[in-house]
Amino acid sequence: MLDVGWGELFVIGLVVVLVMGPDRLPEFAAQAGRFIRRLKGYADAARDDLRRELGPEYADLELRDLDPRRMVRKHIDEALRDADDEEATRAGLRPLAAGERPPFDADAT
Repeated sequence: MLDVGWGELFVIGLVVVLVMGPDRLPEFAAQAGRFIRRLKGYADAARDDLRRELGPEYADLELRDLDPRRMVRKHIDEALRDADDEEATRAGLRPLAAGERPPFDADAT
């Protein structure tokens, strides 16, 4: 998501300590924690509003499901899976049972 490594986090933390100073650092950390909790609360409220407005069939809705790339990928995967199932049904194919050996054609080898 942010692609920040441990080295970058260390440098950011060091800069924060130098700029804020050890006296104001606990206050700054508390403010940052409150901000993150408030932001998470806003995201949860938005998700709950969407679930309520869309109805019970979307009860398991997550905000990341609304990403257009994920939506397209999901629909393409479903279409390919359905096409494979239809093709296998038309060809008379079925999954092998546990311990069943696959068919062998001596003429084909």
